[in-house]
Amino acid sequence: MPVFTLIFILALLLTTATRLWLAQRHLRHIQLNRHAVPQDFADRITLESHHKAADYSSSKTRLGIFHTLLDVLLLLAFTLGGGIQMLTDYWQINLGDGLWRGVALITSVLIISSLFEMPLSLYRTFVIDARFGFNKMTFSLFLADMFKQTLLLFALGIPLLLGVLWLMTQMGEYWWLYVWFAWMGFNLMILTLYPTVIAPLFNKFSPLEDQTLATRIEALLQKCGFKSQGLFVMDGSKRSSQGNAYFSGLGASKRIVFFDTLLARLNHDEIEAVLAHELGHFKRRHVIKRIASMFILSLAGLWLLGWLMPQEWFYHGLGVMTQGTDTALLLFMLASPVFTFLFHPLASLYSRKHEFEADRYAAENASGEALIQALVKLYNDNAATLTPDPLHSVFYDSHPAAAQRVAYLRSLRNNT
Repeated sequence: MPVFTLIFILALLLTTATRLWLAQRHLRHIQLNRHAVPQDFADRITLESHHKAADYSSSKTRLGIFHTLLDVLLLLAFTLGGGIQMLTDYWQINLGDGLWRGVALITSVLIISSLFEMPLSLYRTFVIDARFGFNKMTFSLFLADMFKQTLLLFALGIPLLLGVLWLMTQMGEYWWLYVWFAWMGFNLMILTLYPTVIAPLFNKFSPLEDQTLATRIEALLQKCGFKSQGLFVMDGSKRSSQGNAYFSGLGASKRIVFFDTLLARLNHDEIEAVLAHELGHFKRRHVIKRIASMFILSLAGLWLLGWLMPQEWFYHGLGVMTQGTDTALLLFMLASPVFTFLFHPLASLYSRKHEFEADRYAAENASGEALIQALVKLYNDNAATLTPDPLHSVFYDSHPAAAQRVAYLRSLRNNT
């Protein structure tokens, strides 16, 4: 057995075992704390709602276990099982050598993976979410979304993939630097186009009609020195009863978007506090920092791929005999998560630091107590568990646990 094959198998076993162990910890921790609402929330969330959140989180976690096992089986089938080599041979016979073979190879792997994962997505939407009263999506809307996503994949993904493969073959030893610039440009383009071109393909966005609320928000934006293209309400209720709010876009294309479900549940003080939290991400330059971090990591990844691409053991160790830019890129995309999973807590720690900073900004520029009230309502309405396993949360949750956020906001209030 090649040495790299053994390393890959051991890394896959370690990652998979860690994922399954974390899931079991999470399930056990939720069940141990199911009998009582945490003290900080006992006056605002009923035991019935707490039970619902525990059961909903447990159902999603159990589905996640199946997803983990499916991912492992697909990865092994594509690599050591010979799937990539079979597809490479097929496309080489039909398309020959060249860029289009690479496009067909990578696209076919993505499509096959999506087809195998679709039953889990259907189960999540039409069984789990429906059972807990969240799903509002019809099957026809599900198919329409999938069709639009596929069109976007072909319209945006294939030109990008063609460009990347061309740069990899034509730009010599430092191709990875040229690909990095192209990747940065593509991501910045998507961030700019998303609010006005991509998002409207899936949802309807209408101007905020509540003039009293709009006036308060405009005053907050002016106070914080923030300019946006407008305040919009998204018809999130046609897919789910869960609520949210977000900013999107860069530069002049920035938009503030509220789910209609959020506006229906929160009062004006709470909405203002939620918006102040999101403004905090921009004022503390979290968006820029996250984009910069993503670009730095992608540069390191492309450099590593550049080093691996000439190495015969990299291909043979993952069950592929045909060396090429397309097979190297595909193998790197599939195998790298196996080796990076254990670093997830670092990204989580970085993200949580930003969330606490945004909470502080909200407390300073709106109302910390209103933000607490809004968070409690959102956790309750979205059936988010108040008692996640701490270690599971460190690996998977970009936001601090509810109890941590509430305690932090109360500490800010007590220190003023």
